[in-house]
This record gives sequence, C-alpha cells and structure tokens, in this order.
Amino acid sequence: MPVFTKLGNLYNDTKYFDKMYDMYAYTKNNHGDKGLYNREDHLWWRDKDFDPPYKEPNGQNCYWSRGNGWVVMALVRVLEELPNSDPHYAEYLQDFKDMCAALIKIQRPDGLWTVSLHDPNHYGGKEITGTSCFTYGFAWGVRKGILDKKRYQPSLAKAWNAMVKDAVHKNGFLGYVQGTGKEPKDGQPVTYTSTPDFEDYGLGCFLLAGTEVYKLAK
Repeated sequence: MPVFTKLGNLYNDTKYFDKMYDMYAYTKNNHGDKGLYNREDHLWWRDKDFDPPYKEPNGQNCYWSRGNGWVVMALVRVLEELPNSDPHYAEYLQDFKDMCAALIKIQRPDGLWTVSLHDPNHYGGKEITGTSCFTYGFAWGVRKGILDKKRYQPSLAKAWNAMVKDAVHKNGFLGYVQGTGKEPKDGQPVTYTSTPDFEDYGLGCFLLAGTEVYKLAK
C-alpha cells in the first residue's frame, strides 16, 4: 500500500490510490468467507485458512502478531503521505485507530505482545517483530495527535524499553525475532539467542519503531 501512495504522489495520478483501495477493500471485505478483517475484534486473520471455524487452543480467533503489525505499519505509511482529500482516507484512519484501541488492551504486562494475540498461552513468549510494529504505530499516532497521549505513550514507552532491555544484545544482535511462517507455531522456538531465517522481518521493524520513538522523544 505505501508503494501505491508514493506512486500516486510521484505521478500526480489518483488511479494509484484507487487501485490501492480496491485491493485493500477486497482483502478486508471479500477474501475468504467474509473478508480478513474482523470488525468486532478489529484485527486481521492472516488468510482464508484462519477464518472461523479455525480457532486457537483456547477457543479464540487466531490473529498473528506480526501480520497485524504489518497492517498497522502500512496504514501509518499510507496516512503519512496520502492526501486527506482522498475519499478513503477516513476509512484508513478509522481502521488504524480501531486496531490500536484493540491492541493496547492485549499488551502483555511486560510491555510486549504475544505471537498469537488472543491466545497468550499458545507460543506466548516474548516476540519482537509484532511488538516493534505496534510500537511504531503507537508512537506515530501519538506524535501526530491521532492517538491519546495519556493512554498510548506509557504503553509504547513500556514496549520500547522492554525491547531494548530484553532483546538487544551487546553486539547489536536482536533476539526474540520469529522467523518466516504461516501461523504462530511457525519459526518456534523464539528465544533470546535464536537466529531467524529472514532477519529483516525483525530488524527493519525494530529500527522503524526506534525512529518514531526518537521523533516523539524530541
């Protein structure tokens, strides 16, 4: 989505914005049985294989942390550059705010988020990629005045401090990064010293989170 936004601005052509929304709306409303976005939980299933009746061991819906993190990041980068005159700007903004409101409620006490967002006991240890994405979104939202500072700044600060304290090695290696896969059980075990099979999944997210926290701190 951010690429379509940049192309639309670069060529001054709203057709890129229109195509972006067509793809977004299909994924949101039509892919699988009823779309991948659950309007009750304000979170996204990874693909049609995880639509109901699929459930996690605790009976809840399966929402993968990093997958939802990518949606948060994409919405941030779209809202950052998309003209607010675009007919779908308000929908992107509302989806972003709804997701953040849902995510802050399920943050772990230590500041991180679990791999499976609604089943903290199913591979529920520390995981950095999803947490980085959410921290990035929260920090950007607070900095832009979209998210309530009193509510979200303590949450994002707790998340950032936990990541720095628990995941960053002295030599800069980033721990607790889940590798590639299709669902929360993939890429396990995720540990302080485990090496993922695709390092950009974690490193890029972590650095983007850091840039927004830095901007907010300034």
